Amino acid sequence: MLTHIAYGLFALGFLTSGALFAATLAAVVLMYVKRPDTAGTLYAAHFDWLLRTFWWSLLWLAISFIAMFIFIGWLGVIATVVWVFYRLVRGWLALFEGNPPSQYA
Repeated sequence: MLTHIAYGLFALGFLTSGALFAATLAAVVLMYVKRPDTAGTLYAAHFDWLLRTFWWSLLWLAISFIAMFIFIGWLGVIATVVWVFYRLVRGWLALFEGNPPSQYA
């Protein structure tokens, strides 16, 4: 249940285009606080999946915003948004099926 809440909070922040970025931050804090409790379970893989998604997307968005000065940053923003959406959907579907998210996506 806690993992579904983390996915929901992350998705809420994503779907509101960052207007509710606090929801995404709440998901990240929740996952870091509860991470030791999930060690060795299926849920640990989902927490790692979401945390990697958060940190990589933050990096790519920062690079994209810097690239806006040379007018190509919007391509990076679009690519990052599509990638995050894909990872949210794929991870959440794997959770519903009772599987860990694929490590190769």
